[in-house]
Amino acid sequence: MELNQSNPRNSGLKAAIVVLALLLMGSLAYMYKLNQDKNDVDSTLTKTLTEKEKFQAELEAKIAEYDTAIADNTALKGELEEEQAKIVELLEKIKKSNGSVAELSKYKNEYVKLKREMDNLIAENKVLKEANLGLTKNLDSTTVLLSNAKTANDTLAAKNENLSKTVEKAQKLAVLNLTTLAVKQRSSGKQIDTDKATRADVLKISFTIAENQVAKTGDRTYYVQVIDSKNNVLGEKKSETFGSTYLPYSFQKTVKYENKTVQVQEDLPVKNITSGSYFVNVFDKNGELVSKNSFQLR
Repeated sequence: MELNQSNPRNSGLKAAIVVLALLLMGSLAYMYKLNQDKNDVDSTLTKTLTEKEKFQAELEAKIAEYDTAIADNTALKGELEEEQAKIVELLEKIKKSNGSVAELSKYKNEYVKLKREMDNLIAENKVLKEANLGLTKNLDSTTVLLSNAKTANDTLAAKNENLSKTVEKAQKLAVLNLTTLAVKQRSSGKQIDTDKATRADVLKISFTIAENQVAKTGDRTYYVQVIDSKNNVLGEKKSETFGSTYLPYSFQKTVKYENKTVQVQEDLPVKNITSGSYFVNVFDKNGELVSKNSFQLR
């Protein structure tokens, strides 16, 4: 009868083994979860650090690009140095940051604004450099004409006429980078960019008058004409006559010019404008078209 009786100690041992097995399985599952979470965190950190390093490399490349443009020593040197300093400051912020997604996103938004300004300055710098090279060639040609005129009395009148035309051409001011931006004017004074005609109530028009060392200093008057898709002139709708030419314009702008680059900006209030193509023309005081551009509103 003793052989048929179950042993309480064996039953307890089996139960303990089952409990231990369950605890071991639970521990292994928990350790696996911890290891998986660690791998995910490591992967996220590695990716974030890679994004940070790429961003830093891009900023360093832009700083080098500024160095090249500044070396051209054009009239925009001061502005280029000022914008480069902003990029350098942003790079230092990124180096000191923890590289989180939120911080990188904030700095990238800041960089987009700086890059837009940089692209405009670099393009303008290139145009001014080419213009200065062309002006130097014109001045060299003028010197040659003057020298020849002294030794050729029989053609003096003709050469003086050519010289006068060359100087007049060299004295003309180049109007560059004509741009128009439609914005919504808030009651707080804040302006928000828009490409919808129904939201636009201000057109921000800007252009650059290039440096010209041989031009005469003084006031320069420009007539800006904004025409909608229905051939209507927006703005003041005033007019000026140049000989037999009648010129309706949106607004007149007078600028003080002292042989240096001048940035011209003007806000043109509008209302109830429609979608379509818009054309912007800039005329000088003689009624000559010196710059033109177009933009679309939907």
